[in-house]
Amino acid sequence: MLQCLTKLFHQSRLSNAKLLHSLATSAPTLTHPCCHSHLKTLSMKGELKEALLEMCNQGIEVKFNGYDSLLTMCINQEAIREGQRVHTHMIKTRYLPPVYLETRLIVLYVKCGLLGDARKVFDQMPERNVVSWTAMISAYSQRGCHSESLVLFLQMLRSGTPPNEFTFATVLTSCTNDIGFGLQVQSLVIKSSFETHLFVGSSLLDMYAKAGRIHEARGVFDTLPRRDVVSCTAIISGYAQLGLDEEAVELFRRLLEDRMQSNYVSYASVLNALAGLAALDHGRQIHNRIIRSQLPSYVVLDNSLIDMYSKCGSLTYSRRVFDRMLARTAVTWNAMLVGYGKHGLGREVIELFELMRKDKEVKPDSVTFMAVLSGCSHGGLVDEGLAVFDEMNSEKDGIKPETEHYACVVDLLGRAGRVEEAFDFIRTMPFEATAAIWGSLLGACRAHANVFVGEAVAHHLFSIEPEIAGNYVVLSNLYASAGRWDDVRRVRELMKGKAVTKEPGRSWIKIGRVVHTFHAGDWSHPRKEEVVNKVRELAVKIKAAGYIHDLSCVFYDVDDEQKEKLLLSHSEKLAIALGLIGTPSDHPIRVFKNLRICVDCHNFAKFVSKICEREISIRDKQRYHHIARGICSCGDYW
Repeated sequence: MLQCLTKLFHQSRLSNAKLLHSLATSAPTLTHPCCHSHLKTLSMKGELKEALLEMCNQGIEVKFNGYDSLLTMCINQEAIREGQRVHTHMIKTRYLPPVYLETRLIVLYVKCGLLGDARKVFDQMPERNVVSWTAMISAYSQRGCHSESLVLFLQMLRSGTPPNEFTFATVLTSCTNDIGFGLQVQSLVIKSSFETHLFVGSSLLDMYAKAGRIHEARGVFDTLPRRDVVSCTAIISGYAQLGLDEEAVELFRRLLEDRMQSNYVSYASVLNALAGLAALDHGRQIHNRIIRSQLPSYVVLDNSLIDMYSKCGSLTYSRRVFDRMLARTAVTWNAMLVGYGKHGLGREVIELFELMRKDKEVKPDSVTFMAVLSGCSHGGLVDEGLAVFDEMNSEKDGIKPETEHYACVVDLLGRAGRVEEAFDFIRTMPFEATAAIWGSLLGACRAHANVFVGEAVAHHLFSIEPEIAGNYVVLSNLYASAGRWDDVRRVRELMKGKAVTKEPGRSWIKIGRVVHTFHAGDWSHPRKEEVVNKVRELAVKIKAAGYIHDLSCVFYDVDDEQKEKLLLSHSEKLAIALGLIGTPSDHPIRVFKNLRICVDCHNFAKFVSKICEREISIRDKQRYHHIARGICSCGDYW
């Protein structure tokens, strides 16, 4: 492939002189000055209707300058019918337009969305220059027709037309799903000394970033002689899309220090990264910067703000952004629905869903129904969720249930403790259950101590994904909660035999600019003595207020006293204790955990919030818990 592309590329360079000579000998013919002057005057005034009448009056007298003025006006106004009249006039008067005007026709048709008409003009051109080739390649690329774009690029090389920097920049954007072809194009870019050109470099790093090859993208970014908002946004988006949120935020910060100009895309990208980090303070700072920059309203940017505030636990701000939006898409509604659902606000999900159905401009899509079903699941609204699923089956909204929707129903029944019903539902599905569906039901069996169904579900999971540690851990914990310690040891031996390792639980809290991370029983923190003493102090106070340890959360065969000690060393409790020590009394405590919070730590946080009169926010793997005055937003249902 590389030899073929290189050969074609050299042929195109050799014929460059021939192409320039051809263009020089086909210089456009000027029309009579008076005729051109009148058309130009009408064009400058934007009087397209009058200019078209003048075109008809002049008939065959209209030449290059007149057509150029008319097509430019049609392109600027995206006036496709008027542009077609100009094209028809050329044909009727047997005017043979030069390459430049034919290219303008292509631009007109492409801009107005008539890709087929643009291709007809292109194919009928007796000769083509790099601008017309690039315009047609770009048209395919912008509309996602990447294969057609790459095929046309090869035809361009075979025709002997040398690519320029804009051609390369356009072609590289079509190579995201064909990185091999992209590497060959990069070789040609280097041979033609375009690798340091800003447009080409930006497209090259964007190609690598979208293909998940972020290190190569960063290498291209670091070698650019200068950077603009496009190249900066591409690399930040690349980090954010791969979940490398800290790297995205750090790079954004450094680029701001270098006085980088930001646009709505770069702001949206860094907001997505901040949402992943649940960095509320930084998110507010970015929001303030957006307001100060007086950017016009962009739906994409507002959607990112809604998502960021929701994931940072500030639904009030999410809804405020939502309510102020002048225009909303399905993505906007879905972001708000997901936010309510993750916080366990099922009633708000249903109310917002009904409000969405009244919006004549937007229709619910597949993601909408997933958000509603998930919201009903987290909010304990079983009947409402099942009713929504039944509506989907009736195809009232034209949306047919998919695998993900069936998974939501299993989760809905499982969380409500109806595990046998969920098990039967799985067996009646029109397809084989996925590992995610079985895993959801196994978690429900653990939460509701249903060993009988749990064992059957676990065996299904072991056959599908035998190397996933979480499945063994949940079954082991299920046995432990039932006091079946021999089965616990058997499962753990099975894990050792398969070399399966469990992801250790950890919690973290940000105080100032420092993130403090704890593991269960981890006493390595610099303030460990203060933290341990605070946990013990809190335990005494909340026990006096009625707190009782939930010993079922300990999965070791030890006595009750040892179980209580193990529970007090859980990472969530250590993080909460540090939050009480290290933050002002009027500040909420925000804790994050990589796994699902246990019942005992949840109860601990509720009692602490009441005794210490502090708001506590805990974001675990599954959802958000906002605790104030001893009451959690989840309603003890998660």
